[in-house]
Amino acid sequence: MTRITVCGIGGKMGMKVLETLSAFDDVTCVAGIDAYADKCKFSVPVFDKPQDIDVETDVIVDFSRPEALEGLLSYATVNNVALVLATTGYSKEQEEAVKTAATIVPVFRASNMSLGVNLLVHLCKKAAAILGAGFDVEIVETHHNKKVDSPSGTALTLANAIKEEKEGSYLTFGRHGNDTKRKKDEIGVHAVRGGTIVGKHEVHFFGEDEVVTLTHEAHSKAVFAQGAIRAAAFVARQKPGLYSMPDLVASL
Repeated sequence: MTRITVCGIGGKMGMKVLETLSAFDDVTCVAGIDAYADKCKFSVPVFDKPQDIDVETDVIVDFSRPEALEGLLSYATVNNVALVLATTGYSKEQEEAVKTAATIVPVFRASNMSLGVNLLVHLCKKAAAILGAGFDVEIVETHHNKKVDSPSGTALTLANAIKEEKEGSYLTFGRHGNDTKRKKDEIGVHAVRGGTIVGKHEVHFFGEDEVVTLTHEAHSKAVFAQGAIRAAAFVARQKPGLYSMPDLVASL
């Protein structure tokens, strides 16, 4: 049985992880981390910060904010606890800190925990390789009006995956002004925010007289919770290192 602690347990994704756990026989929640949650609502102990945890845990699943990362990395590396980092919006310095921690404990890092999105990444790489330089690439991501970072981590993952297949390409974030004619090697990335939409990513390949569009749309946060729980069960069994969705998919 894999024992998980949910960081951000009082948030929408933390609550969704708890709700989704009932479908898994080999994973259980033993604690939560959330300084702002009503601790009386939970059947497990909820701590203000990782350093307060006083129960045995195998892995921490983080659906909180980038500000929580330093405390999580410190606790995990000192106590030999695995991490599933599902938070987006990390700085370059924080990304480097994650890599350093992964030399000590197993760390699972993914901008999107959906298996479908990670299939989309694979398909986009394949499309970029086959269609080549003759196709312009534009990515449009749409999320609810409460999302704080833009573009989404998933959009950046898609863009960088395509960039690997298109030599000399670079990312352009939105367009505004009187001199924004598209350049040949651009990969355009655009963010739309509104309403309660969970998440939608569209990748357009525009060629001469034809368009290829690959799309993923999440209708519920449950798809992300399911992926995070699978990731927790997976990474808790691994040696120190940095793992991602392709590693999980390969293990299924």
